[in-house]
Amino acid sequence: MKIYPAFLSFLFITIFISPSVSDHCNAQDKKVLLKIKKALGNPYLLASWDPKTDCCDWYCLECHPNTHRVVSLTLFSDDRLTGQIPPEVGDLPYLETLLFRHLPNLNGTIQPAIAKLKNLKMLRLSWTNLSGPVPNFLSQLKNLTYLDLSFNNLSGSIPSSLSTLPNLEDLHLDRNKLTGTIPESFGDPSVLFGPNKTTFEIDLSRNVFQFDLSKVQFPKSLARLDLNHNKITGSIPAGLTDLELQFMNVSYNRLCGQIPVGGRLQSFDYSTYFHNRCLCGAPLDTCK
Repeated sequence: MKIYPAFLSFLFITIFISPSVSDHCNAQDKKVLLKIKKALGNPYLLASWDPKTDCCDWYCLECHPNTHRVVSLTLFSDDRLTGQIPPEVGDLPYLETLLFRHLPNLNGTIQPAIAKLKNLKMLRLSWTNLSGPVPNFLSQLKNLTYLDLSFNNLSGSIPSSLSTLPNLEDLHLDRNKLTGTIPESFGDPSVLFGPNKTTFEIDLSRNVFQFDLSKVQFPKSLARLDLNHNKITGSIPAGLTDLELQFMNVSYNRLCGQIPVGGRLQSFDYSTYFHNRCLCGAPLDTCK
């Protein structure tokens, strides 16, 4: 049978060229991802991370539709994933979302290489066994809008440098072992608070924070505030009546005085305020 040169050319193109055309993944990103997989012990969660396939099709990540650079890495819910956060995560320069969540065997401290991710908007490191302090280098992530470090074993105080995050809207530091006061650079007295902030949600619950709540000024954008189970003193500031709060919990602290009347403060039930030193007024008992 005679084989025409044109047919041979077609076979060559099909066999040798087509795979590379279909592989949109950036070669350097793929190399970094495979290093991350190895560092985490090649968990079953990352079974789809096959070097022979397009990394933009791999589970737990997302590529930009135009540039095909990796913009999201989300690892979650796998108790077989062990080790520390691989430093290679810092070598994904276009990453906008980084999530390590519900990974009970992820340990160590928060990886300094994360500071290299200048495009990062969301950082969620929660429900893990991470320990150590909340690191200063997080203040280098100027595009960060969402920071969740909840349900870990973090200790120490909140670094004042976090006050320099200009776009932070949501901060979750609950369920850790954090102590001390809120840095005055945070507003009055915290990075989290302050009338000029754009913060939507603050959750510092179940730590050991100590500060005077009566001196705090709140951003007008604040809709959710959870400070329960701390050692916060002072009284509830009247400024909270000016906010369109959707949720608030200041229970299990050391607050005193009358709950200000107005806004939505009386729309919350008694569980929002109970187990304080001497709070009174609706929805609690009348002040004497």
